[in-house]
Amino acid sequence: MNLAMTMTQMNKEISLIEERIKEVTNTDNQMITTAANHLIDAGGKRIRPIFVLLSSQFGQANQDEIINVAVALELIHMASLVHDDVIDFASVRRGQPTVNEKWNNGTAIYTGDFIFARTLELLKSFKNSRLHQVLSNTMHELCIGEIDQIRDKYRMNQNLLTYMRRIKRKTALLISSSTEMGALAANVDEHHVKLLKKYGYYIGMSYQIIDDILDFTSTEKELGKPVGNDLINGNLTLPALLALDDPDIYQSIEKIFTSSKREQEEIEQLINKIKTSENIERAYQFSQAYLRKAFQVLEKLPDIEAKVTLKQIAVYLSKRKH
Repeated sequence: MNLAMTMTQMNKEISLIEERIKEVTNTDNQMITTAANHLIDAGGKRIRPIFVLLSSQFGQANQDEIINVAVALELIHMASLVHDDVIDFASVRRGQPTVNEKWNNGTAIYTGDFIFARTLELLKSFKNSRLHQVLSNTMHELCIGEIDQIRDKYRMNQNLLTYMRRIKRKTALLISSSTEMGALAANVDEHHVKLLKKYGYYIGMSYQIIDDILDFTSTEKELGKPVGNDLINGNLTLPALLALDDPDIYQSIEKIFTSSKREQEEIEQLINKIKTSENIERAYQFSQAYLRKAFQVLEKLPDIEAKVTLKQIAVYLSKRKH
C-alpha cells in the first residue's frame, strides 16, 4: 500500500474535492484565478483531505459536508504555502515556479489572502458549531506559527521546545484538525474524536520532522526545490538544531546566517556535513517516537477498513523520499 493506491481507493471523493477546490477559487479577477489555478495544478499529496475522508468513515456523514471540510483544510494549507514562499523568497515549489516567482510578491500575498477568505466562506455550510471552532483555532495557530518562523529566522539561540512548538503550529495542528473535523462532521462519538485528533497530531509532528530531514538528504529533483532550502533561508530545522552541538557546524551556520555574502561552496559543504552527521539519525528517532504514539492511539479505535488504511499511510509517510 502506498499513498497513490490509497488515492485510487478514494478516487471518486478526491475528484470531487479537486473540482470543488477549483470551483471555490474561481473569481472574476482573472489574475488571482490564474495564480490559484497555477498552485492547484502544481499538485500535492492531498494528505489533509485524505485524513478527513478516512476519519469520517468512523461515523455516518453527509458527503457534501465532508467534501467541504476536506476542501477547507486543503485551502488553508495552500494559502499557507503561498505565504511561506513569499517569506522565504522561494522561487520553486514541487518543481514549478512559485506564485511570487511567476508573478510577484503582491500577487502571491493577495492570492493567499483570497484562498483564506474562500475558506471562511465555506464555513457557512458547516452545521456543527464545533467545526467552526476547530477551523478558526487552526487558522489562528497557523498564523502564529508563521509569525514565529519569521521571528526565528537567522536566530541561533533556539532550542528543541522552540522548534517543536513551531512545527506543531505550522504542520501538526492542520493535520490533527483534518482527522478531528472529519470525525466531527461524521458525528463520531467524542472518545473516538479525541483519539483521531491525537493520531493526526502525532502523524503531523512525525511528518514535518521527516520533511526537515529530507531537506538535507533528498535531491532537488525529488524535493521539487533546492536541497538545504530551509537552512539557506535562515530556518533552523531539527537536523541543523541538533547539529549545533558540533562547534564546527555551529560556526558554519552562524557564518552563513550573519554573512551578507554567502559562498555557494560553503553552503554545500555545510549541508553535506549535516547530511553525513549522526544528527540525521537522531532527528529520525524523534520522528519514529511520534509515529509509535500514533500507532498506539490507532489500536484504541474500532477495527474498520479505515483504521488499516490509516496505519498504512503512517508507515508510508515515515518512509517517504519526497
